[in-house]
Amino acid sequence: MSGLHGNHDLGHTIAGWAGTAVAVLGFCVTGAALTQGSSAGIAVGAAVIVAAALVTWVLHLSGWGKPSGPRPVPEQNWRTKDRAAAEGHPGCLGCRLAGRSGARRSAAKGSVPFPAARASEQGEPARSAAPVAVSAVVRGDGGR
Repeated sequence: MSGLHGNHDLGHTIAGWAGTAVAVLGFCVTGAALTQGSSAGIAVGAAVIVAAALVTWVLHLSGWGKPSGPRPVPEQNWRTKDRAAAEGHPGCLGCRLAGRSGARRSAAKGSVPFPAARASEQGEPARSAAPVAVSAVVRGDGGR
């Protein structure tokens, strides 16, 4: 079935599958409780849904998730453990919430600045649209 999508990393991980399974169970419990009119059942279903988020987060932090973006081809199997999880993934909210300081350091090292910032770092003027007077924009004539 993976041939349908070519060589794309669809992000299938143990954390993703486990979290999804627990969340589906929580939604089923909530739905069944809703049809029965059971407030306690709705609360249990909601707790299971919250547990799904926690299960996914814990598995992600333990290396069974994946960082954002595509992974190298040898690491795309869903059963492959992510060895960079201990340091934290760049730009990952879950890693930042866990206090993984490597995420901030890695993001600063590996990030690519916006073109305007890159131009100013190289001493070149930043390219922008031609300046238009504010009054011309307000009038709607485009500065003519």
